[in-house]
Amino acid sequence: MNNTTMQAAFLKLKNNRFFELFVISIIIISALEIGAKTYELPDMVMDFTKLLDSFITLFFLIEITIRFIAEPEKKKFFKSGWNIFDTVVVAVSLIPINDSDMVLLARLVRIFRVLRMVSVIPELRILINSLIKALPPLGYVMLLMFIIFYIYAAIGSFLFEAINPVLWGNIAISMLTLFRVMTFEDWTDVQYETMEVYPFSWIFYLSFIFFTAFAFLNMVIGIVVSVMEKEQAKAQAEDNKDEPSISDLHREIQELKSMLIKLNKD
Repeated sequence: MNNTTMQAAFLKLKNNRFFELFVISIIIISALEIGAKTYELPDMVMDFTKLLDSFITLFFLIEITIRFIAEPEKKKFFKSGWNIFDTVVVAVSLIPINDSDMVLLARLVRIFRVLRMVSVIPELRILINSLIKALPPLGYVMLLMFIIFYIYAAIGSFLFEAINPVLWGNIAISMLTLFRVMTFEDWTDVQYETMEVYPFSWIFYLSFIFFTAFAFLNMVIGIVVSVMEKEQAKAQAEDNKDEPSISDLHREIQELKSMLIKLNKD
């Protein structure tokens, strides 16, 4: 079997739906195996999990080798961040787990094997890519939210420190208290305590909740959804790149019309 035939065979295997489902099944089994090791298990079961771990590591090594061979342009394989991540996880998983110096690292990397689910399922990749690309605009929203937090924390510290220094003792503690208010964790207890001294302090809390929990949260959701729509459109365009576009079809129709007109004239 020459290289071209092998590459075509591995590409067909890589794109096979049953093979993808089998890979996903092995990742799920790997996750369950990691979770099982957090319990006290009989020696016989522990020996079985060790064999299972070796099988999973070997399977992932074979699977990523198939994906590498199936790639027509080998340099392009390592241009994908997900391929690099999978390669690093598989490579580090080959570290002998019995080595006392590397046992912690090996176990941690085996936990990250669960993240390979993201690289296998395209829909999950779109979600993660959307979140990563949304980080720059989200940074400005977080900065604005921090400014609002800082202003309200300073006001709260000045007004409510005498009422409850545990919650409003300084600006740092006040920001933690405001985070509790924003997440609605027993925030009414904090509000009613200050309302006994300042009856109109409810305005402070409700305006803060409006800015943070409602306004900024909707801004974050809007940014993420917008980026996600762009990523989905990009993925669909890549999937349909071999199919003729509307403009191509329109051009072909115009060419056929021109040919028919010419034939009628002749």
